Amino acid sequence: MKITGSIALVTGANRGLGRHFAGQLLERGATKVYATARTPERIDIPGVETLRLDITDPRSVEEAASIASDVTLLVNNAGISTSTNLVTGDLGKIRAEMDTHFYGTLSMVRAFAPVLGANGGGGILNVLSALSWFSYHGANAYAAAKAAQWSLTNGIRLELADQKTLVTGLHLGMADTDMSASYDGDKMDPADVVRVALDGIETDRIEVLADEWSAYVKASLANDPSDFYKPTGQ
Repeated sequence: MKITGSIALVTGANRGLGRHFAGQLLERGATKVYATARTPERIDIPGVETLRLDITDPRSVEEAASIASDVTLLVNNAGISTSTNLVTGDLGKIRAEMDTHFYGTLSMVRAFAPVLGANGGGGILNVLSALSWFSYHGANAYAAAKAAQWSLTNGIRLELADQKTLVTGLHLGMADTDMSASYDGDKMDPADVVRVALDGIETDRIEVLADEWSAYVKASLANDPSDFYKPTGQ
């Protein structure tokens, strides 16, 4: 998958990782970048084509696929974080997490898979999380939705193999974006996250671990889960 000469579409491009994806894709020689958001008026990236898109609205997704029928690289970046738990959390917020990360991503894939196939296969990058692999008190709805999105990523990779579409999952801990503004711990520069992700696409990798934390969490899956989920104070 070569970015030079590609035609990309990035969801959630008005801020954070999405904004960096759109900018770096142009820097790497993409012929065209559709920068999408629910409020495209907030997109201020020189050289992109803005497009209104709400990935939770099937009609909006279908309209985007009709307009952007030349896409060869789809970056599913749009996401939300509601800081909601599962047992006592607001059910509407839990559904919103799943509607965005799982059903929204699936809707985009279903709409754009025929586009990618018609244009030679191309690639899909799904922005996942280290939380695809573990749960965190206070963000369990997000973790559940990201776990579902990870499984989705693996499933569509199998289903789109015959049309030669590269499907890559990007996992990261915390990036310094608006979504993580309330988090006081270490954060990656979002520009570095995007650089690593695009390097992965250009080397046909199906999984990119952007940081040591993601690599640590993935490695922990082979161990007894009690080693990871230690009670508070131990």
